[in-house]
Amino acid sequence: MTRSRLTAPFLRPASRLGLPLAAALLAAPWLASAPCLAADPLETTTPEQGYFTPATQPDATAYLPPPPQPGTVRQANDDQAFTATRALQDTPRWALAKADADLHANALLHSFSCAAGLPLSTTDAPKLSALIHKMDESEIPDMRKSKAYWHRPRPFVGNSQPICTEKDRAHLATSGAYPSGHTMLGWSTALVLAELLPERATQILQRGRVFGESRIVCGVHWESDVQAGYMLGSAEIAAMHASPAFRTDMDAARTELAALRSKAPATATPASCALEQEAASHSPL
Repeated sequence: MTRSRLTAPFLRPASRLGLPLAAALLAAPWLASAPCLAADPLETTTPEQGYFTPATQPDATAYLPPPPQPGTVRQANDDQAFTATRALQDTPRWALAKADADLHANALLHSFSCAAGLPLSTTDAPKLSALIHKMDESEIPDMRKSKAYWHRPRPFVGNSQPICTEKDRAHLATSGAYPSGHTMLGWSTALVLAELLPERATQILQRGRVFGESRIVCGVHWESDVQAGYMLGSAEIAAMHASPAFRTDMDAARTELAALRSKAPATATPASCALEQEAASHSPL
């Protein structure tokens, strides 16, 4: 597949990261323990009953714009972002993208711990974990329908460019790129956490944006897939607020987080938090 190549967007080269910081980030335990295979519950689970009914389930094929077509300015922008971000292979930002690919509950919650200022896990916050799981199940039908409807090839299909989850390449190649399900879930999680922890809203929303951008850095989604994922997550959460069950679960999670915040130990900022802030400062978009 021939791809147009325009002037690369601004990206801080990996070499601009201070060497001591880069080494510390690459050695961070949570990055070192990240699985090589991207865990993707969005693609492998059978949807359960969520917060929507057939009458209230949104239809993204109607409200999302279509993905870019070959030869358009939007597709040229997508090509440019994919080409530019291949230079990030084996950098700390690449390691963060690989960690963000894991959608298992503990991994997803942990990815927002720095932004929330709290140690988030299924053990620390079971009600929050249950809420996010049910949100995920609610969003899956719309996301899968959209992917099947457009069935857009991913940016690495038809070439040998690297991606951050190489062992998942064959599986991902069979799954439509548009819109990004990882981005949808990450942004949805950010929206909910920002509502539950309003004093940390800025940091949480920033992390939600970086979580989506990790899919571009990873090389498994186009820039426009990620932008559509933000829109998809926003639409799903907006519609979910009409559900009494969703609002009840939000209240339970809010109470749980308030209790967790009151007893959370004051700890030093880990290297992973510095990496997230570095990523936020240098967006590939």
